[in-house]
Amino acid sequence: MTHSSSGSTRRALLSRTLAGLAAGACLPAYAPFALASPPRRLSSFDAEVMPLLKRLTLDQKIGQMTQPDQIYLASLDDIEKYYLGSVLSGGGAGPKSGNDAKTWADMVDGFETQSLRTNPRIPLIYGVDAVHGHNNVTGATVFPHNIALGCTRDAKLVEAMARVTAEEVRATGINWAFGPCVAVPQDIRWGRTYEGYSENPDIVKVLGEAAVRGLQTDNLANPLAVAACAKHYVADGGTAFGTGHDAPLDQGDARIDEATLRKTHLPGYLTTIKAGVATIMPSYSSWNGVHCSASKFLMTNLLKTELGFEGFIISDYGALQELPGSYKEQIATSINAGMDMVMVPQHYVEFMTLLKQNIQEGKIPLSRIDDSVMRILRVKFALGLMDPRRNQLANRSLLSTFGSAAHRAVARELVRKSLVILKNDSRVLPLARNAAHIHVAGVAADDIGLQCGGWTITWQGGKGATTTGTTLLGSLRKVVSSSTRVTTSADGGGAAGATVAIAVIGEQPYAEMKGDRKDLHLSKEDVAVVQNLKNSGVPVVAIIYSGRPVILDGILDHADAVIAAWLPGTEGDGLTDILFGAHKPTGKLSYTWPAGDSTSFHLGDAGYKTLFPRDYGLPYD
Repeated sequence: MTHSSSGSTRRALLSRTLAGLAAGACLPAYAPFALASPPRRLSSFDAEVMPLLKRLTLDQKIGQMTQPDQIYLASLDDIEKYYLGSVLSGGGAGPKSGNDAKTWADMVDGFETQSLRTNPRIPLIYGVDAVHGHNNVTGATVFPHNIALGCTRDAKLVEAMARVTAEEVRATGINWAFGPCVAVPQDIRWGRTYEGYSENPDIVKVLGEAAVRGLQTDNLANPLAVAACAKHYVADGGTAFGTGHDAPLDQGDARIDEATLRKTHLPGYLTTIKAGVATIMPSYSSWNGVHCSASKFLMTNLLKTELGFEGFIISDYGALQELPGSYKEQIATSINAGMDMVMVPQHYVEFMTLLKQNIQEGKIPLSRIDDSVMRILRVKFALGLMDPRRNQLANRSLLSTFGSAAHRAVARELVRKSLVILKNDSRVLPLARNAAHIHVAGVAADDIGLQCGGWTITWQGGKGATTTGTTLLGSLRKVVSSSTRVTTSADGGGAAGATVAIAVIGEQPYAEMKGDRKDLHLSKEDVAVVQNLKNSGVPVVAIIYSGRPVILDGILDHADAVIAAWLPGTEGDGLTDILFGAHKPTGKLSYTWPAGDSTSFHLGDAGYKTLFPRDYGLPYD
């Protein structure tokens, strides 16, 4: 079906989708729950927005539509000089010196203070990729990635996580989080698989809605709320293998009909819009050859007109420069299609100059500019930014609870509820706390960076002590009896005579296109760790850190128990809660786990062979 399908067909498809939501198509185990009160419609602020909009000059309107990365700002004075509407910190783009929460608050306050000097006074909306906690900041509570959250089926807990995230983001003065991701990945070779709650849209739509409720509460003006951003619109998880941009899948082309787009990839946007999501970010990817950032059908006809989205659309990082034509033509194409704010992120003066030229030459109508700025101002009024009586600087009292034990307790619960027991022969699990000798092997066992994965402190994440937290080995040493001997090795050697051996293995950190893979097998080194432990003659428990299901050939027959731990974040205590039986495992796979002899890894393909079905997960009893 082409983009020009009839309005009656589109309405019929939408009607069926909404009917499925109303009928409770999702499983009762993760049914949604109601807000204390419905969120206020963003259009209800128009009586305040429109008088201000009429006062703005063209340059001031263009400034509101422009978002540079703070690392590229030539001067703080440029915020006032160009009337900038927004600034962001991209992945890893923190303060110039220091990366703790207070240093972040000092930095953001500097930008916000400058914006308060503009005339008229229009404060910044400051954005950051807080995708599994306030993950750019050292000492933040880092939660499991979304793939793990999907295994919990726990909307209330996901909402609690989002509220903790919002509070920690607010502690640093930031008022906008680029999340949740409501992608529905259909090919686990995609490097962003872990950003999706599930391959199943029924899971995604419920947890995405819960995340928006947690971030925004029922009132964006709440000092503990941040604006949410549903992303990446739309069908980013449905791209065809081999169509990606410098990678097999990422930023590729979703070659699917409109019915499939609506049935599989749109439900997360229906529910997040219902929850009042303030912003939506189009994907770098394309739908049937048209970039999402250039599609008037997707951004204007479907999202704004048909679905009634009242917030604003923000481009992804430098996304316009991926479109056909000159930069000036790219700007005209995207703005005319419905883009409201542009994440430039670097050459912001050039962007504003070319945008103005397009307007003056009649290539972009002023009505399109006014619509964009109206939408941006709606969100700023809703956030309470326009209230002159309200302090827009960081709430320093929140620094005392940043990364607190109470916040980490929420993360710990998510870890233990997301673990999936794939195998437990002879009921080797749970382990005894008073075991005589436990041998722990694998380089990931005591590495917080590997435990957190990508989007942690830096864009790609990294190995080692990247932030503060508790590793599996650190937690195990706290949990076991004082009489238990704990030994370790990187390669699985030295386990002979142990009561049990634990191998902690898995993927190296990655994000986006850097994580696209053709081969999903575990590394030879990881397989060797498990085989070495097996050769020692002791029971073996394999714990796998990964951003997707991986091929278990080489370890499945050598491990007595296998746990899919995903990318659990900073709270290793959640791992030992399950390992030693303080809590029973309840996690269920949110993705189908493929067999090693699969010839395709795109869900639904004939060559996709199942090892463990979605919803699989063993209990202890």
